[in-house]
Amino acid sequence: MATPKIIYETESWEEITALREEARKLRDEAAKLRGVRGMEAGAREREAEAARLEERAGELWDAARLEALTVYLGPVEKITAKGPKTYEYYFASWKMGDKVVNKYIGSPRKMTREAATVKARKLKAEALGL
Repeated sequence: MATPKIIYETESWEEITALREEARKLRDEAAKLRGVRGMEAGAREREAEAARLEERAGELWDAARLEALTVYLGPVEKITAKGPKTYEYYFASWKMGDKVVNKYIGSPRKMTREAATVKARKLKAEALGL
């Protein structure tokens, strides 16, 4: 089983981090340019670009929240007439506030891990109201 990704290891979160870092650098450049006579226009341009990057990072936040979940195979034991039998099913877990939510996704006989991840993201989107 692959190691589960947590929120700061998802693609969207890495992109958000990169955008915010670039915006910080632009704001620092703008602050330096404000100290130079005649460079106010350049400072405003950099601040506007920094604001655009921050806005883009904010737009990616919902995607990062949906990516931040773990899909795993979990054993489930059922009692049959012939005795106990263990099956594996896909489950998903994610955090909502201080609580961890665990949801049944389905059987690995009927879906791939990718399909289970898609279904888990739909369930999480419904839970978050997205």
